Amino acid sequence: MPDDLEIIYDQHAQSLFAFLLNLTRNEADTRDVLQEVFTRIARQPDLFLAIRDQRSFLMRLAHNAAIDQIRRCGARDRYHEQFGSDQPGIFDPENQADEPAFRAALTGALAELPADQRAVVHLKLWEDLTFEQIGVVLEISPNTAASRYRYGLDKLRAALRPLYEEIK
Repeated sequence: MPDDLEIIYDQHAQSLFAFLLNLTRNEADTRDVLQEVFTRIARQPDLFLAIRDQRSFLMRLAHNAAIDQIRRCGARDRYHEQFGSDQPGIFDPENQADEPAFRAALTGALAELPADQRAVVHLKLWEDLTFEQIGVVLEISPNTAASRYRYGLDKLRAALRPLYEEIK
């Protein structure tokens, strides 16, 4: 087991949780997958021996574990049906008056994105990964990651423009 597993957890668990919540759209599944990722690391310490970028590696492990969880549960159809339903909040609370309305609109707009675009947008905006790193995490080319990001941002802009104009 890596000597610094606790440090790795402290450094990456919050961003992994947000990423997984964005993928699974279910807090219980997110917690299960996060636990699975760190249990796997604890049981297979050699996983960390040859990696260069811990963050990208953990994101990839988390992504693959989330996909496995979705497949295991036979939830692919249920997963797609829940896009428009009650969405868990994935953003930290703020104290500005318009912030709750914006957060709700952003959460809803993110939920409307196709899963592949939502994953790329999350990794780029909230995890600050490069398209190359996103490609490694999601096992796609950097160009595919960039195009999914562009399409996702276009959809988010269109969905949030009315709220932005109202708040402005």
